[in-house]
Amino acid sequence: MSDPLTPLLQTGEGYHTEFKQSLDKSFVEEVCAFANSGGGRILLGVADNGVIKGIDTGNAMRSRVQDMLGQIEPRLNCEIEAVGDILVVKVPEGAEKPYGCSRGFFMRMGANSQKLTRNQIIEFFQKEGRIRFDELSHAKALYPDDFDPDAFVRFLKLAGISPNIDRETLLRNLDCLTADNRFTNAGVLLFAKDIDFLLNHAIVGCVLYKGTGKVHILDKKDFMANLVDNIDNAMLFIQRHTKLAYKIEHLRREEIPDYPEVALREAVINAVCHRDYFDKRANVLIEVFADRVVISNPGGLPSGLPPEEFGTRSVARNPLIASLLHRIDYIEKIGTGINRIRQAVAEHGGTELELRYNDFFTATFRVKTAMLTGGKKGGLESGIEPPPQSGAHDEAHVTAQVTAQVTAQVTAQVGAFCREPRSAKEIMEMLELKHWKTFQGNYLNPLLDAGFIERTIPDKPNSRLQKYRITSKGRALLQPEGGDE
Repeated sequence: MSDPLTPLLQTGEGYHTEFKQSLDKSFVEEVCAFANSGGGRILLGVADNGVIKGIDTGNAMRSRVQDMLGQIEPRLNCEIEAVGDILVVKVPEGAEKPYGCSRGFFMRMGANSQKLTRNQIIEFFQKEGRIRFDELSHAKALYPDDFDPDAFVRFLKLAGISPNIDRETLLRNLDCLTADNRFTNAGVLLFAKDIDFLLNHAIVGCVLYKGTGKVHILDKKDFMANLVDNIDNAMLFIQRHTKLAYKIEHLRREEIPDYPEVALREAVINAVCHRDYFDKRANVLIEVFADRVVISNPGGLPSGLPPEEFGTRSVARNPLIASLLHRIDYIEKIGTGINRIRQAVAEHGGTELELRYNDFFTATFRVKTAMLTGGKKGGLESGIEPPPQSGAHDEAHVTAQVTAQVTAQVTAQVGAFCREPRSAKEIMEMLELKHWKTFQGNYLNPLLDAGFIERTIPDKPNSRLQKYRITSKGRALLQPEGGDE
């Protein structure tokens, strides 16, 4: 008896091992089950209890085995080896799952092979990427009833596509609309109204916690717009609730964020683009703590991407969504996101990155200890001055922190635009925003509260004639340091 088979016989049947006393019709089912699972070996000539009964190992038997293997679709190459009077069939894990035969599809469940039910087959096809969520038509979303023209116009502008092309033709060419005027799921996620009604699990949730634990929530937002707006709003949430330091060099002030923005943005886009949309139990979640930012999404590594090739090869779970985001440059080059995250973290120098994947994919950005404790990078000796604050995540100072972050991001743009009085609608159009509540809460009110802009009719804040203009404080902020405006 060959040594490699002795431990198999002693251990008995299992997830990767099957004993068969003779070659019968169930052999094909066992091969399919192994191919659809993790591979395994079938020992012909061995009883279920591990007792060797022996079997013909000649060419005629090998031909019968090959003929039965030919019943499997797609084709599967298996090794056949004679060890004494046992015929060993080595079944690899299939690269083109699922594998089936005339009796259906089978999976390995422990030490047994089980035929899949209809729902299990659907779930298996989804898991293996044979059914793409983004390419499926949505049962309820119709054109033009559920169409959002503003989102579409913004997409065309970002993609550099002429708005003069027939709208329906363009939507179909983008694979977002079917021949019977139904949106695909990708079309819903980018160009539909009331997305939370049509796909209520496509929400991007953002939470700010006090300190480092999940105890006290200081701020919480659920973004339920199209993918592009959700990405932008999630990034704004992170920027509002993470800190900046200031590096003074040659009379110029440089803003140093706790986390590399490029890496955070890539991680948010990755979560929205590559999440498992078949899984309706969870949403994309962004959690901001005092010492870290955690971005997670349902769905680990997609089928066809082994862990050892993670970061070196790209397999898109939602290729249509990825293609559409690539058109508007939200994805620079498909398959480069993880490397861009790692590179940005390395260049930033103040953040540690942890990537985990199981049923979820999680990216954790953690501020290095020296940054948190006021070490060399956080001290005045290095020429880096922390912004005035008394605990960035103290509930009483959240408003001040939000104002500081919004100012750093948009004050220059809004201030320059408001040298002449502008209406709220004009400012929103300039910023390419369409949701009033988002604009009011995340942009307008913080800038008003900080005194960087002011109302032209302060006594009647809700006047239909209300406009906004830059203040002297705002002009001072725009003025280059060490020089005149």
